[in-house]
Amino acid sequence: MSDQIKHECGIAFLRLRKPLEYYLAEYGTPLWGLNKMHLLMQKQHNRGQDGAGIVNVKLGLPPGNKYISRERSNSDTPLKDIFTRAYEPFVKLEIQNPSLLNDVGYLKKNFRFTGEVFMGHLRYGTFGKNSIDSIHPVLRVNNWKTRNLILAGNFNLTNVNELFDRLVSFGQYPIETSDTITMLEKIGHFLDEENEELYRRYKYEGFSKEEITFQIADGLNIKNILQRASYDWDGGYVITGLLGHGDGFIMRDPAGIRPAFYYVDDDIVVAASERPVIETSLNVPGDKVKELKPGHALIIKHNNIVEEVEVLKPTKPMACTFERIYFSRGTDKDIYKERKKLGALITPAILKTIQHDIRNAVFSYIPNTAAVAFQGMVEELNRFCNQQKADQVLQLGDKLNKKSLEEILLFTPRIETVAVKDMKLRTFITQDNQRDDLVGHVYDITYGSIRSGKDKLVIIDDSIVRGTTLKQSIISILDRLGPTEIIVVSSAPQIRYPDCYGIDMARLGDFIAFKAVMELLRETKQESIINEVYLKCKAQEKLPKEEVINHVKDIYRPFTAQQISDKIAELVTPKQVKAKVSIIYQSIEDLHIALPNHKGDWYFTGDYPTPGGNKVVNTSFINYIEGKSGRAY
Repeated sequence: MSDQIKHECGIAFLRLRKPLEYYLAEYGTPLWGLNKMHLLMQKQHNRGQDGAGIVNVKLGLPPGNKYISRERSNSDTPLKDIFTRAYEPFVKLEIQNPSLLNDVGYLKKNFRFTGEVFMGHLRYGTFGKNSIDSIHPVLRVNNWKTRNLILAGNFNLTNVNELFDRLVSFGQYPIETSDTITMLEKIGHFLDEENEELYRRYKYEGFSKEEITFQIADGLNIKNILQRASYDWDGGYVITGLLGHGDGFIMRDPAGIRPAFYYVDDDIVVAASERPVIETSLNVPGDKVKELKPGHALIIKHNNIVEEVEVLKPTKPMACTFERIYFSRGTDKDIYKERKKLGALITPAILKTIQHDIRNAVFSYIPNTAAVAFQGMVEELNRFCNQQKADQVLQLGDKLNKKSLEEILLFTPRIETVAVKDMKLRTFITQDNQRDDLVGHVYDITYGSIRSGKDKLVIIDDSIVRGTTLKQSIISILDRLGPTEIIVVSSAPQIRYPDCYGIDMARLGDFIAFKAVMELLRETKQESIINEVYLKCKAQEKLPKEEVINHVKDIYRPFTAQQISDKIAELVTPKQVKAKVSIIYQSIEDLHIALPNHKGDWYFTGDYPTPGGNKVVNTSFINYIEGKSGRAY
């Protein structure tokens, strides 16, 4: 993606179902769990580089021993930091007394991260501060094991203020309004209630206070706690949780907006945000890795009982399409096919734009995430060329000879590596002109890759969000090659509406499609629509989210997608560029053909999967008109 955007986080969960001695005997190390946790998180580093954290819970330790370990970091290398600190005591022990590395009992009692249950998190800070206190996992500490709550997740809630007020109505005094703390305290409230109810029951049944502790650990109904805590959450989420005595859970939102996968066998329970992460880290077949169903939770009791249960009634499936287009790694077999399909489906529009003149066109892509869509486009171009070659051979019939056949066979698309991403620039320069000059060199070009003054250049990206990098860097440097036309292809549709479920696309005014349509409304003397939409949004400002309608759709209605694309091309073309610039976007219809099982397209269509989404988009429009720069949720 040429426009860098931050996005949802990554989660990892690992439960060892057998005693640690088993892993020492089977794999040669009692640190097998920590090693696998490291790998699970390393394979998801693409999902978060602003912070990382891990937690480990030890099962069955007697009182007086620390049973929860945690490391978090918000440095420039957070993943490296937390595991360096986690491994450091074992490195020293290997030098001082290596035989103790095989003493499982000693390690579990005296060393951190030698327990049976692990939870990890990688963070992209899409909202709020990036202080160490904001890094997951977060803890709600209590002297009772069964009241300790540890939480981490990939989520964003649209109704945090509403949920905050509900916590206050419970008699709590929350010190933050973030969705992380709100979720933690909401679950914690009903965890406390469940503990109190069980305590009273078991006390009535005659158990001693010490016995009651163990009875509560067995009797806690995690499904019930999650149902009571989450019934009014509005947003996209996958949350992982641990209790101090070892119960764990992974829960997914009812629309399945955020992704979660898991694998269970006799030795382990493992969960992560992406399927290939589990396949690679644990060396298990992909068909054995299950997707957590929307509205469901995978509950892992401390006594080794594992079940997937419905917590909230699933709604219409709206899994995030951006996961498939860009965020998740393309090593997932289904995602790989889908991205290729996106490239193939947009090829007819490309051929139409270049008037089917493949001989005078060069095809390339913007590194690195568009590479798979590019492959799909090339395969479709080759299919077109093969059809043309077959027709020519048939037309020549008896007149076909070796020379003419060789000429026909040379008719193939010309593929070149035109743009090369140099590095991620970091600069403390504050002057805009100097900063822009640096940003303009994020990409290098391959000189001589096209014929100056003769070739059209087709370059595919996976999406175009703000258009900033196109205007400040890519189009200008591509123009130096001398193409007659630069055709930028987006394998995703036009991004028209803000996201409020974890992707850093919150302000309408940032989107190049929105800027284009506002320009078109002014040029066509239809500014009244802007005011009408503003007034409709203001009229709904105080309504409950369930009654709000997305009126921002109205500003796009007067224009076709092509008209908006043409205006976008105009807006992203610097004045000094000599080549004609065209923009081609994927259609919504073809998006759904390529991704048949992922219908979450609200940033393209405005069809939000939760009521809070409509409230967010209207508020975002109000903020734009009123000149407010803050987020809409």
